Amino acid sequence: MKSTLYLLILLLTISGCQTSNKVLSKKRDYSFLTDSLQIEQQLEKYKLPGFSLVVFENYKIVYSKQFGVKSMDSPEKIDENTAFSTASISKPITTLLCFILEEKGLINLNEPIGKSLKRWHLPKSKFTENNSPTWKQFLNHTAGTSQEGFEDHYEGEKIPTLEESLLGKIPRYDKEIEFLFEPGTSWHYSGGGYTIIQMALEDTFNKPIAALAKQYIFSPLGLKYTTMIQPNEKGFLTNVALVHDKDGKVIKTGLPITPQVGPSGLWSTPTELAEIAIEIQNALRNKNNKVISHHVAKKVTEVSALLKESVGGWSYGWQKSFGYNNYDWFACNGSNTGVGGNVMGTMKDGNGFAFLANGEKPNRFPVMGQTQRKILALMNWNGQFHREGVQEIQSGLKQKLIGTYNDFLYGQEVETKIVERNNRLYVESSLLEHFKGKNDQELVYLKNGLFKIIDYPNLLKFGFSDGKANSVTLIRDTLQTKIELINK
Repeated sequence: MKSTLYLLILLLTISGCQTSNKVLSKKRDYSFLTDSLQIEQQLEKYKLPGFSLVVFENYKIVYSKQFGVKSMDSPEKIDENTAFSTASISKPITTLLCFILEEKGLINLNEPIGKSLKRWHLPKSKFTENNSPTWKQFLNHTAGTSQEGFEDHYEGEKIPTLEESLLGKIPRYDKEIEFLFEPGTSWHYSGGGYTIIQMALEDTFNKPIAALAKQYIFSPLGLKYTTMIQPNEKGFLTNVALVHDKDGKVIKTGLPITPQVGPSGLWSTPTELAEIAIEIQNALRNKNNKVISHHVAKKVTEVSALLKESVGGWSYGWQKSFGYNNYDWFACNGSNTGVGGNVMGTMKDGNGFAFLANGEKPNRFPVMGQTQRKILALMNWNGQFHREGVQEIQSGLKQKLIGTYNDFLYGQEVETKIVERNNRLYVESSLLEHFKGKNDQELVYLKNGLFKIIDYPNLLKFGFSDGKANSVTLIRDTLQTKIELINK
């Protein structure tokens, strides 16, 4: 994925009360999802080779269904254990590994990462002369490095080394990775930054990142079909889905090789991605977690970047920009040539879903988008919003807010409107329509003087000038950022 805008466009195209009786959750018939999603028909319509889906609720997988084939050149069906290349879903796994290693006292994520690099060293830059970037800044994309995404390779091609990747001796880049701003002062999505993390881990422990992830995450969790081993390496999985182009043809060997493993080299199944998400959810409530501690789960999912370039909110590896159905979600999507998917989990109540598809963007995006929207609409997920914390918006204040503005929710080039309907205010934009869950995006005024948009995770504080809103400060936990409003 190339940038914030790319991430949001990707999500656009794909994009209360918990069930309180656990017995009911166990006995509930989820076949209605198969009937409603109509994925088989969608595969045929969009010429998508295969799709694998898992839904979890109340900390348990409640629905698992696979559709289509591993390869259009073979009749072999995708099954629950068929692994896909997950692309950027690798990043939160790399992050998780780093925080587990820190908890064990083996690394310090607050230290400058340059101390841990042996095979290659950070390039000199005016931006880092007095501010050496830390591990954490690379993990939440605030270190300031370039190289957003990478091109896959296949057997028979020259596979670049990590050093060559960072030196820019790879497709898409013709110069060494560089710093674009002073670390910690801005935000820029950087796969190259995660490549630096991978190198630091491997130089520190003298082991491939694949071996470290297996030792500290995959094996302890009992995951058999998740790996960072690549198709050209010993021990790679045998039950895998091949990647396809927009015409439904297998791309080269169908098995992309990714030397930049930390940012995009993970292979997994929706089932095991769901198991990782559930482990994090259990750790967040500090109950039934086996491998991930409560402390680590809190750290990897906390909002650590809320800057003008990332106003939705990011944690270390996970995107925290969504408020579907009155829940705070941790989420990550992955998109490589011919394959992609998404994993999303609620911060409480143990709900979420994961899916992967082995087709190109025009083939998989419509199927992924409908699937996500239907799941959010059909499942009994709607976190409670307590309206007793809301006060009436006076007419004068309403008139100051109503208008058409630049996008102040995600920092994109789309119009965002505040309108009045039935004596209530609502926020409208094409982004919010695609990010919509069960609820309309009502703008409510809280008794503490802040505003909240239903199903948007950040609180808002408006500033006014000449009788109109001219700025908004987005607030999340202890972080905030101010956005100038342009009234259109």
